[in-house]
Amino acid sequence: MNFSDTDTHWMKQALVLAHQSFFITTPNPRVGCVLVNPQGQLIGQGHTQKAGGDHAEIVAIKNAQSLGHIVKGATAYVTLEPCSHHGKTGPCCDALIQAGVSRVVASIQDPFPQVAGQGFARLRQASIQVDVGLCQPEALQINQGFFYRIQHQLPWMRMKIACSLDGQTALQNGQSQWITSQASRTDGHNWRARACAILTGIGTVLQDDPQLNVRDVQTLRQPPLIIVDSQLQTPLNAKLWQTQRTVLIYHATNANTQQAQALTGKGAQLILLPDAQNKVDLHAMAQDLAKRPFNEIHVEAGFKLNGSLLKAQCVQELLIYMAPVLVGSGAGMAQLGVLEQLTQAQAFHFTESIHLGSDLRIRAQRDTI
Repeated sequence: MNFSDTDTHWMKQALVLAHQSFFITTPNPRVGCVLVNPQGQLIGQGHTQKAGGDHAEIVAIKNAQSLGHIVKGATAYVTLEPCSHHGKTGPCCDALIQAGVSRVVASIQDPFPQVAGQGFARLRQASIQVDVGLCQPEALQINQGFFYRIQHQLPWMRMKIACSLDGQTALQNGQSQWITSQASRTDGHNWRARACAILTGIGTVLQDDPQLNVRDVQTLRQPPLIIVDSQLQTPLNAKLWQTQRTVLIYHATNANTQQAQALTGKGAQLILLPDAQNKVDLHAMAQDLAKRPFNEIHVEAGFKLNGSLLKAQCVQELLIYMAPVLVGSGAGMAQLGVLEQLTQAQAFHFTESIHLGSDLRIRAQRDTI
């Protein structure tokens, strides 16, 4: 399909709108929609609201109508296939049909089995021109976790690591605050805010007593917190309890204890998933998180859990903040054990590197995806 420069202009505007829904739509995909009349004028726009609220197409139609514009004959530019099923809202393809649009330009087909091309089919049956594929890579990137969960029944797990130039995340005495700059820490809060949930381990909870909430950026929601805590050692006075949100604790021990009851009393949900070594089965945990459903998991853990998650093939992306300092011997990024051959190394490829203050932010994605 050959799209015009005008098509590209309006789809880029729809992508901007999709970005505005990053912090609110989970577990739904982030979608933007722009309505343009036959004279080439913008008449309505919108993005998907929080789960249970209007999808992007409905917001755009309502926006146009509130401004007194006629939607009939307009072109809808939407970053994802309009849905065709009844969930918490009605089908967006039906709303576009009823509004009388003449053309729909979409970036990418929805992988959700209850849609998966059916929205496009319904639009075409209503004699609406449907063109698909404009800005597809950008649209996929916005909803990478959603696509990955639907296609693999696993969440997209992004591991955040703040380290020195020599790859250390803390000194030998455990001190780690702060290796990286304020700019990096603020950016890290953006990634926390966009995630469906934040994951950490009991080692980090006991060592650092972190809050692990979103503070440095504005957000309407605090993502749930997931703790990998095999023996249910999470302190009842930890700072993490100061934030009102869902807390999930995956463990591998008897839940009929006073500590377990106390954690439940704090509002935590305890999920028993032991492996053969009486630790949490991390792959089973990832499968369970996908069913909840969580699209993107933001990991902020210590080098031991980092290594275990990587060895379990649970991590799809690395988000590394590297400060231009050398700190010598300390705690590395991930405890992977001793390899005997380079062919045993876990391979990633770089997808981005940018400067943040004095630091370098590096993103890398697993090669096997």
